[in-house]
Formats: sequence, C-alpha cells, structure tokens
Amino acid sequence: MLDKNGIAKRIAQEVQDGYYVNLGIGIPTLVANFVRDDISVEFQSENGVLGMGPFPFEDEEDADIINAGKQTITTLPGASFFDSATSFSMIRGKHVDLTILGAMEVAENGDIANWKIPGKMVKGMGGAMDLVASAENIIVAMMHTNRAGHSKLLKKCSLPLTGVGCVKKIVTNLAVLEVTNEGFKLLERAPGVSVEEIKNATEGNLLIEGNVPEMLI
Repeated sequence: MLDKNGIAKRIAQEVQDGYYVNLGIGIPTLVANFVRDDISVEFQSENGVLGMGPFPFEDEEDADIINAGKQTITTLPGASFFDSATSFSMIRGKHVDLTILGAMEVAENGDIANWKIPGKMVKGMGGAMDLVASAENIIVAMMHTNRAGHSKLLKKCSLPLTGVGCVKKIVTNLAVLEVTNEGFKLLERAPGVSVEEIKNATEGNLLIEGNVPEMLI
C-alpha cells in the first residue's frame, strides 16, 4: 500500500519530457519532488507561477513564493510570475499538457467531484472547473477509500461535480486505474496489495485483464 509520497512518486512516472504540468492542491503538489532529473518539465500553479521546483528545505522557505494551496515552494532557473488572468489564459487556452488533481470522488465514467461537500463552507470552486474543462489529460491522485472505509471510486458521484467524463487515469494508495467506456481498468497494484483487496475497495465497475503487475516505485 502506498502513502501520499508513494502516490506522487508513481504519478511522476507519467510526466514526460517537455510537458507543462498543472499541480492541484494536496497530494499533486508532491509530484514535483519526484520527477526524473534527465527530463525538462515546467510546473504551473494557477495562482501565477510557471517553473515550480521541489518543496524548500526547512529554514529555506520564502513566504512570498507559494503555490495555489498557499504552501511555500521553490522555483527553478527561468521561472516566471504573473497575474491570475494570464494564468487562466494558459489553462483555458489548453497550453497545459497534463493536469494532476486530488479528488473526493471519481465515477466510473470519469466524472470528478473535488470542490465541495454539501453543508461545509467553501469560498468557491476556484480554478478546478477551468482545469477539468480545458485539460486533455487529467490524472487524479487520491486515497481509494474514505476514513470510514467506503469506496471513493464510484458508479456515480454523490457530491457536486467539478467536471464530467474528464478523468483519464487514477493513482490511489492501492492501484493505478484507467477510465474506459466500460469502467475502471486495473493497470497496476500497489506493493503488497492483492487484486481482491482492490475489488473490495472499488464500488464502480472494475475491469481486470490477466495478471495485474505490481507497481514499480
């Protein structure tokens, strides 16, 4: 089973040379720590940063340099800062190759709910709607089940939707799954996790073909 860093490390394997990547709040922000050194990647944050690096070491933080989740970050040589309008022009103009988001629920058809729990105070949807509407490639980083042990990979989302039919791939603490027309296709198992455990933790339709390999982390 993976922890949050393990999920981010596996997702980092999906990042390719030359990609412009938007990192959402939560687990996705960790991905920048694990990208291979031999490729060039530009990480974008919707609050107006292009060229984010790994998180800073303790005592090396700069409180003025933050990501969309208000965490202190580092920047790589050549990084740039800009206003929110420019940032969303990049996003809405489809200039981002890969978007990595957290989620509270994902449905078997690729619907995503990640912005609101009814009854809880929120300031607004933020940039989530723009990201899922504009990106061609969306990977979700999430835990497979909630704290009560109930599946977060569902037949149909119960929470308000952020986007419809947009998620391409999901990496959880248990598995890597691809969203297909028939449901969640199991691609890889987390180390030490059985196919049966993944089946029991998945409410949506789960497609299993042949021997499912263990993740290489």
